[in-house]
Amino acid sequence: MRVEFITGNIAIAEGAITAGLKLFAGYPISPSSEILEHLSMELPKHGGIVVQTEDELAAINVIVGASWAGLKAMTATSGPGLSLMAEGIGLAVMTEAPIVIVDVMRAGPSTGVATKVGQGDVMQARWLSHGPYELVVLAPWNAQECFDLMIKAFNISERLRIPVIVLTDAVIGHTREKVIVKEPHEVKIISRKRPKNPEDYRKPFKVENDLVPPMTFLGEGYGILVESLTHDERGYYRPNTATHAMLVKRLVEKVRRHKNFIADSAVYFGDDVDILFIAFGSTARSVYDLVHDLRRKGIKACLFRPKTLWPLDTSKLILLGRKARKVFVVENNTGQLVYEVERILKTDNVISIPLISLEAPSSNEIWEVVREWL
Repeated sequence: MRVEFITGNIAIAEGAITAGLKLFAGYPISPSSEILEHLSMELPKHGGIVVQTEDELAAINVIVGASWAGLKAMTATSGPGLSLMAEGIGLAVMTEAPIVIVDVMRAGPSTGVATKVGQGDVMQARWLSHGPYELVVLAPWNAQECFDLMIKAFNISERLRIPVIVLTDAVIGHTREKVIVKEPHEVKIISRKRPKNPEDYRKPFKVENDLVPPMTFLGEGYGILVESLTHDERGYYRPNTATHAMLVKRLVEKVRRHKNFIADSAVYFGDDVDILFIAFGSTARSVYDLVHDLRRKGIKACLFRPKTLWPLDTSKLILLGRKARKVFVVENNTGQLVYEVERILKTDNVISIPLISLEAPSSNEIWEVVREWL
């Protein structure tokens, strides 16, 4: 264990190394490029490989292939690059390749403002590929959580054989803070299951009770087929309703069934709640300051900060939502997470506070909008 004063982007890289990352593939893009740069210097010291690809299309497919070769693999990008990775992430979902994708959000749409902050990728991170599937999306709010949630991202990905997205932003990625960097023996590390019986090595999608198949690696000599088409437990194409329905339902259910393992959140001043704020990432830092100030003034304000955006920690959210007279969802976008909050709470006291700012909105800016509703 050591203490470092580093940015969120460097903390992401260090967390990945601790989690056991062995291959990083990526293309430089602001505001995430420091992750690639740091790993290019540090990962080889830990037996890993860094590949700077020609574009994000190549990067996502490289890490899917590396995962199937038995390596813990990841990439890092921003919104425009994540758009290009959509098809590759769908491939990872269908072939159950455990990978981690970091999206350091910036102002969009399109090129936007490459070095400034935004939170417009909430829905993109969850729904960017086609077809029914479930993804896990984590959202750190400081450099320490960048480190910690990278380890959690790899653990979830490895246990469930799914892509996991870590959704941070330009403010967090470039803010330098104290981070406790732990070594692998000081944290819990999960690696993907392997077949127990020799005959199962030829069935890379044979399901166990937890709905997650043990993983055979390419290159081990078993002649396995990894197929993006609807497939049976051997990986063979089977274009019939029964096989397709069984596969799709399992891909979705294996995430939903393990929600207690995945979902996480932090609650501040939750004992007595009149006004509930919901915010994530850099915006949550400003909301926390506002809530703290309101408490000093006698207003019973509370902050619910999801560490997992998908899935949300619904049990805590519902408990707090039932207590609150007003629920304010504060985002640096035109309102995205608010729709999921409304779906879960099923109440008309949920209010969207959409703030478009190239800097993290201040607590005063947030209060100027909120007080009009009180």
